[in-house]
Amino acid sequence: MITFLWPFAFLLLPLPFVLRHFLKPVDKGLGGALKVPFFASLSQGLGSRADRMSISWWKLCTASLVWLLMVAAVARPAYVGPEVPLPAEGRDIMMAIDLSGSMAEQDFAVGGRPTTRLNVVKAAADAFIESRKGDRVGLVLFSDRAYLQAPLTFDRQAVRNLLDQAQVGLTGQQTAIGDAIAVSLKRLKDRPAEGRVLVLLTDGANNTGEMDPIRAAELAKKLGIRIYTIGVGGGPMAVDTPMGRQIVNPSSDLDEGALRKIAELTGGQYFRATDVDGLAQVYRSIDKLEPVGADPVHVRPEVALYFWPAGLALLLAALSVLIATVPALIANRRLSKGPVHKEA
Repeated sequence: MITFLWPFAFLLLPLPFVLRHFLKPVDKGLGGALKVPFFASLSQGLGSRADRMSISWWKLCTASLVWLLMVAAVARPAYVGPEVPLPAEGRDIMMAIDLSGSMAEQDFAVGGRPTTRLNVVKAAADAFIESRKGDRVGLVLFSDRAYLQAPLTFDRQAVRNLLDQAQVGLTGQQTAIGDAIAVSLKRLKDRPAEGRVLVLLTDGANNTGEMDPIRAAELAKKLGIRIYTIGVGGGPMAVDTPMGRQIVNPSSDLDEGALRKIAELTGGQYFRATDVDGLAQVYRSIDKLEPVGADPVHVRPEVALYFWPAGLALLLAALSVLIATVPALIANRRLSKGPVHKEA
């Protein structure tokens, strides 16, 4: 459907007639006017008075049409299509993933085969990111230091690809949890306050970096950013050793107290994942706590058409000037040549 977005612009249509009525006409008896001795001859070249009257009416009609087209362009004609639902903008979720050396521990199993913690984390985080339709998702990776791998973006597939390329020990073997929170906050602080979330996943304790994790959490609290912390690692298990069968805890380095405090300070929640199903359940729980998007927004796509009347008005104005001046130029050129005399 074609419509005018600014229909009130058509109130300008009578403006030339209003100006003609109220403005003082030009005085035709001005002194010092240029006198053309060959005006009579030039007038004959332009035709009779009836022809000139016809030309005047033609000019008036052309000028009126040009003005109408210009006003129509100002009224912003546009093609408005049918309503299209667009998903409402959701949350801004930053994922902070631990790549320290302990993430290479094979205390998880998939299909009965042992696998590393990082492989399980990748699979679970990938499914979580894929499900966050309408949300901006970013990725921070950390070990000895934290760095931004992917800024907040709607391109969830790009974030998933970057996460899949992550490797244990990429930037060292230790765990800088505080720095990971700080880098994430830097990217989240300028986003809308209602939907800023950090999901931090680690299997250890903060043992390097510049920022203390609790201080970073206090800063997140001031900014109104929720942090969900996930502790990863297998639970106590019996293993055979030279000293006999013993109970070992592969997650002994995990600082659950700090992770729990970080979550509580910021209004988030702490989760413990000891196996593949448990980690998947953690992400499902976060999905429930931070539901995806809202009701879709319906919009009508608009295609601007103002350049059509504007271009046509410009073309008509140029043609009218050309048609009006060419006959006079031709007549003037004939007069300037003068009569041709043949020699006897």
